[in-house]
Amino acid sequence: MSGDSIEIRGLYEHAEFQRCVDLQVAVWGYSEGEVVPRRMFLLAQRIGGQVLGAYEGELMVGFAMALPGYRDGRPYLHSHMLAVLPEYRNMGLGRRLKLAQRDDAIARGFELMEWTFDPLEIKNSYLNLARLGAICRRYQPDFYGPSSSPLQGGLPTDRLYAEWWLRSPRVIRYLSGEARAETVVERVVVPQAIEVWKRDADRRDMALALQRRNREALQTAFSRGLAAIGYERTGDGDGCFLLGGYDLSK
Repeated sequence: MSGDSIEIRGLYEHAEFQRCVDLQVAVWGYSEGEVVPRRMFLLAQRIGGQVLGAYEGELMVGFAMALPGYRDGRPYLHSHMLAVLPEYRNMGLGRRLKLAQRDDAIARGFELMEWTFDPLEIKNSYLNLARLGAICRRYQPDFYGPSSSPLQGGLPTDRLYAEWWLRSPRVIRYLSGEARAETVVERVVVPQAIEVWKRDADRRDMALALQRRNREALQTAFSRGLAAIGYERTGDGDGCFLLGGYDLSK
């Protein structure tokens, strides 16, 4: 299946926002208490955020939603959710939705977009750091508290903050495919087996132990002024955070 026929456009109608609610259940398996309600999508669109949908014909197969934020004297957009139906993954739709968010944000004068992501998710980490050029220098243990999503595997909802400096030379290089080699000081590995460990109740302790080790390694690196500046995947499917210094002007 090719993603060429899929259109990305802004969402404005109640029925479109309801479809975003339905997609949350299909993608993450959330319980009713964890689903972001339709009214929140309406609010995001009305107060200067973003709600974008990916359509194949009349069928919405993915969406992205962002809320406006303000910190350290700077307005920014916080991309709270991005979802793509399982059968439409590996077609580049996640990246396309992010690029559509970037285009809209730049057109409205934003310099920064942020979002949080699970540092144990290898594909997502690779997209954020290696494909989009985001950096990470903040880690929040158990960000959301307990989650009903089976994808979380019963683990604490630890999250990294991705900082996407939309018009920085770094991001422009990454998006053009001209990312230069980074000076790597440390590495933090995420084995592909983590997905199996999370699903298997008998091996969930292994997943929790890895999460704790990597949490400590990343928090310690950030406290010393390092950032996650890249990400690699091995031929065996393992992932690896690349940690080093950063200069947002380069």
